[in-house]
Amino acid sequence: MKYIIRTLIVVFLCQPMFGQDSITKSFTKFKVDGVAGVVGDYLILESDIDKFLFDIKSQGQSSVDVSPCQVMGKLLEDKLLAHHAIQDSIVVNDAQVNSEVDQIIARFSQQLGSEQKVIEYYKKDNMAELRAELFSIRRDIRLSESMNEKIIAEVDVTPDEVKSFFESIPKDELPTFGVELEIAQIVIEPKATEEERQRVIDRLNGFRADILENGSSFATKAVLYTDDGASRPDGGYMMIDRKSPLVKEFRDVVFGLQVGEVSEPFETEYGFHIATLEKIKGDKLEIRHILLIPDVDKAQEEEAKDKIERIKKRIEDGELTFDEAAREFSDEKETKYDGGVLVNPVTLDKRFELNKLDPTLYTKVNDLKDGEVSLVFNDPSRTGKTRFKILTVKNRLEEHKADYSKDYIKIKDLALREKQIKTISEWQKEKIAETYIKVNGDNRNCEYASNWLKN
Repeated sequence: MKYIIRTLIVVFLCQPMFGQDSITKSFTKFKVDGVAGVVGDYLILESDIDKFLFDIKSQGQSSVDVSPCQVMGKLLEDKLLAHHAIQDSIVVNDAQVNSEVDQIIARFSQQLGSEQKVIEYYKKDNMAELRAELFSIRRDIRLSESMNEKIIAEVDVTPDEVKSFFESIPKDELPTFGVELEIAQIVIEPKATEEERQRVIDRLNGFRADILENGSSFATKAVLYTDDGASRPDGGYMMIDRKSPLVKEFRDVVFGLQVGEVSEPFETEYGFHIATLEKIKGDKLEIRHILLIPDVDKAQEEEAKDKIERIKKRIEDGELTFDEAAREFSDEKETKYDGGVLVNPVTLDKRFELNKLDPTLYTKVNDLKDGEVSLVFNDPSRTGKTRFKILTVKNRLEEHKADYSKDYIKIKDLALREKQIKTISEWQKEKIAETYIKVNGDNRNCEYASNWLKN
């Protein structure tokens, strides 16, 4: 029996991610009428199929191998997920959707030259109509993604299932894994002076007093002053729960707040914050925060760089091992106690596939021999803070056929994905049977993987 791993291709419907040259040419005319199909309360227009294919071309990808029938199948799947997300009372974050719409309009306006040209491209009368349409599209995408996540949330595989999955693969069809590395790092961060730290704390206390005593808007202050670029457009807004990836100091403060309370300034590895709790929705909190990062001057940066250069020399001279240096000197709490070893955020193991590394990291480790230390380099944090690093390769595994013992985590991931696909397929089969679905015109001549025609 042939071993088949299905690949899930996620395409964002009608999301304008167009290349500069293709957009500045004449606009493509889309069909504006004709209902290709209906799924529950959702219509799929013939123009939706055209737009889907046009989006692929405009991103510089070939649409030769993507047929209208395949697009129609994908649209049917998305609408079925979105329809049942609503039936299951799944709620999406409107603030997040609006933020995505802002980003789409901004990017598209830059490519076309103005917001007015974006309005004309979508054949709308004004920006309000355009925003309403994009909001609806992005909201439906979020609904379908959330429904998909709910379906597979409880899916897991046992060790016996992983073993059976691996043994079912013919030897000549075993996947090949590329070169893999175990990487460790030491991080030294320049420290702001005590005077600068106090200045930031005093400024946050000023914001807090203005909010509590004068009724100033927390959201407005976040838009104007926060150093957190991700939450700035939404006035520092975040929706979180106990599973959200937050640093301990931040989590401890925000989960201890009462509704309407504004925290005292507190410190995390990112800088100093104040936070407020706006609403509690079940197990989720709606919060806002303001982040200020203390300025670090050149003297502190030079001091930090000199420190890590000295650490590198001591390792190379054999005075201490990389592990010992990481535990004693590294400023990165997450890795220092494990000798600086990095954990792959995708697989959650300690191996990184060389050909999938970020290009910047790739150039730093590609030519390193086991135990060799990289040159010192600056790897700024997402907030722009200077961070000096050195890297080493702890172990290098050359390209090889899948091995059950060495590659257990990857094999488990493949087994899990296959089981998730099967779970989604079974859910889809059940929901198709109980949902009103109609496919019109030439779209009925397509050969679908699922029984959309209910034959």
